[in-house]
Amino acid sequence: MLYAKLNNGVEIPMLGLGVFRTPDGEETINSVKWALEAGYRHIDTAKMYENEASVAAGIKAAGLKREEVFVTSKILPADIIAGKTAEGFDQTLEKLGSDYVDMMLLHFPMTDEMNIAAWKTMEEYYKAGKARVIGVSNYSNRQLQVILDMCEIAPAVNQFHIDPMNNDSERLDFCMSKGIYTEAASPFGGTGRTDRILGNPKIVELAEKLGKTPAQVVIRWNLQRGTIMIPKSTHKERIISNFDVFDFELSEEDMAVMYSLNDPVNNSPFMDPEKAYDLWSGRIKFPGPPRD
Repeated sequence: MLYAKLNNGVEIPMLGLGVFRTPDGEETINSVKWALEAGYRHIDTAKMYENEASVAAGIKAAGLKREEVFVTSKILPADIIAGKTAEGFDQTLEKLGSDYVDMMLLHFPMTDEMNIAAWKTMEEYYKAGKARVIGVSNYSNRQLQVILDMCEIAPAVNQFHIDPMNNDSERLDFCMSKGIYTEAASPFGGTGRTDRILGNPKIVELAEKLGKTPAQVVIRWNLQRGTIMIPKSTHKERIISNFDVFDFELSEEDMAVMYSLNDPVNNSPFMDPEKAYDLWSGRIKFPGPPRD
């Protein structure tokens, strides 16, 4: 396993299991259990996913102690809008059956004023030991800078959509310049886009050359560019396969091939961070199904 040392000294496993759109109950419990049995030690959930209790049950089913697993969750946009970040945080802890979460993120940026208020609450929970790490998700560089300009405790992570056809190097470079790690959500493209990534001829060719799967190539590419990964699967064999990425490396030429796939104009993420508040408050309609 590879670990990243965050800006507060906490180490986070760079490969985890995402459970976005994994139904609460047996499917999430089994996915988490299989992942932990395969060697994963990082699970990414959110209040929005409505499966936090099942994540806790999956950890228990795997026979692991709570402190053996790095658990990430996220504050619901509606809670940020309503000024109820504290209530949302407490509800997550209750669902997880724990007095702390390893990492809590603000799931989506709202207005600057709302983000600042929510971040101040996050800092208080961090100081109280209820989160080992705090960060953000889906923030633009500008929105992240607003937090950096006012914070006492800097965000450690910005999680957002990254895939080979939209690698967002500009945002990654900005975060790195501020000592903030990026975390790739929807690394295989997200809902309705997986075939465009895992079926891409250049990725398939690399996979065949290396004796690996296209998914493993994408995961390895992210890890080598310093990005934390949380690929999602509910299939036991794919969960196990996605973890089998520590016995090979992509060469400089291979990495160049992966970077050459970037085409953000035609493969943009589903949401502009600067329009997130308008979307989540119902002022405008979603352009498509959310991918994280």
